[in-house]
Amino acid sequence: MYPQYPPRHLLLILLIILPSFISCFSTYQEIPTANILDHTHSYSDSSRSYHPYFSTIDRKDNDFKHTFPSSINYESTVLTRLNGANAPASSAKVVNVDDFGAKADGTDDSQAFKKAWEEACSSKRSAVIVIPKNKIYYLKPVTFSGPCESDLVFMVFGTIKASATISDYEKDRMHWLVFQNVQNFRVKGGGTIDGSGKIWWEKSCKIDQSQPCQHAPTAVTFLECKSLIVANLRFKNAQQMHLTFQDCVNVRALNLMVIAPATSPNTDGIHVTGTQNIRIRKCVIRTGDDCISIVSGSKNIEASDITCGPGHGISIGSLGADNSGAEVSNVFVNRATISGTSNGVRIKTWQGGSGYARNIVFQNVVMRNVTNPIIIDQNYCDQDNPCKEQTSAVQISNVRYKNIKGTSASDVAVKFDCSKAVPCQGILLQDINISLQEKGKPEASCANVKLTRRDEVFPQCS
Repeated sequence: MYPQYPPRHLLLILLIILPSFISCFSTYQEIPTANILDHTHSYSDSSRSYHPYFSTIDRKDNDFKHTFPSSINYESTVLTRLNGANAPASSAKVVNVDDFGAKADGTDDSQAFKKAWEEACSSKRSAVIVIPKNKIYYLKPVTFSGPCESDLVFMVFGTIKASATISDYEKDRMHWLVFQNVQNFRVKGGGTIDGSGKIWWEKSCKIDQSQPCQHAPTAVTFLECKSLIVANLRFKNAQQMHLTFQDCVNVRALNLMVIAPATSPNTDGIHVTGTQNIRIRKCVIRTGDDCISIVSGSKNIEASDITCGPGHGISIGSLGADNSGAEVSNVFVNRATISGTSNGVRIKTWQGGSGYARNIVFQNVVMRNVTNPIIIDQNYCDQDNPCKEQTSAVQISNVRYKNIKGTSASDVAVKFDCSKAVPCQGILLQDINISLQEKGKPEASCANVKLTRRDEVFPQCS
């Protein structure tokens, strides 16, 4: 029996219909819902232990026996779970702030954003909040609170700009935007978050000494969040600090640009406090204060591929203010370029504190015209009146500086000003070569420090 072929007119019909079907399918793929999400599948990292950078240190020879893997699979595993789920992007609930009354016309859109958040946060399926592009939305201080019913994505395509009216911050002068107690949360989109900081800088006592010294708001705070990714965003002109991670667990800050004038006071780029398991990668930070600051309660921190400057460099501290205790451990700074800053890689503690800063690595760092390229300052005193001498101090131990090269703007390129009562221990300099930006030879100053050198180290303490 011969095979039965379809009639020719049926083939003709198929040829006519098929291109239309393909066109419709392509149009579907381009709708915002499909583009907004790679997917919104839930993930939980509570069952995974964070890969440590540090193993046990041999105390006998005070040497470093850490393990520094060239790549850590933690992030790739998380992102795979985020981006490779079975649920299609179109299954997410899309919540556009415009649909809840946001106007982007210069008036306050805070209530519309709150309503959109409540709608998305209460959704039983994954949800995406969309801030449309080519629009500027003005917000007063807002707290976006969890826990939410499912995974949530906050897509900033446009610009969110802070109210520049100081009276709007009467209830809380410390914060502008706060995301609190949210899990499995992503903030991304390529847009801008603008703190409208100029009015605050002008009223700072560091700019105008006739003004009282008061706190200004942190632009964006992530408080008590877990399994958080903040990626592909621009933060600019914060009132004070730009981006703070406070009491968070399992955080990724990726591909961020943080910018404010070099003269803007206290405008730290990324501030880490009480946070565990955080990776900061591929960020450009140019502000008026620390590019990255890490303070008490933080551990398991990696900052890599960082471009820093102007500003005050990459800092651990300050720690131990007002005779307080401090605990910072397992900090790994790798591949950074620091330019035109007042410090390079710095650890700073007040006299009278207690606790520790330990297991710290600064490696593969390029310094360009940096004042104080390598510094430990255990006599830090950021106040008008001189600080009194005290016998207690935060213990600094097991710190490695490796492959740090470039130029110093100050005569002293390496400075270890450690506590008499609690000297710095286990400090290793390896492959260090820092010259002066101008003619001459730099110096090293070392007080109350137990120091080891490997390979070429220049300059050296006498």
